[in-house]
Amino acid sequence: MLILQTLLWQDELRDPGDLAPSTPVTDRELERAEVLIRELTGIDVGEVHDEYAHALEQLVDVKITGGELAGPAEAAPSLDLMAALGESVRAAKRAHRRPCRS
Repeated sequence: MLILQTLLWQDELRDPGDLAPSTPVTDRELERAEVLIRELTGIDVGEVHDEYAHALEQLVDVKITGGELAGPAEAAPSLDLMAALGESVRAAKRAHRRPCRS
């Protein structure tokens, strides 16, 4: 059975029910399907982690046990976009004014 959507997490998989083919799938077909999936995706599933699900599980555990929640991580200082844009424009003007050397 081929699935036309990329599924990353175990909880996204569902039992296909009666959608399975009526003829048995051979070992050779399964091996080729695994090779095809590995080659097309280029993703090692063992290296992929669902950080959101992990954080959610920790939150639920803390709520169940009645423990204290850790505060949010300190945010990085925000970038002044207008200042960055202004500096970019000034740098472009300086580069444009320089005479070309041949």
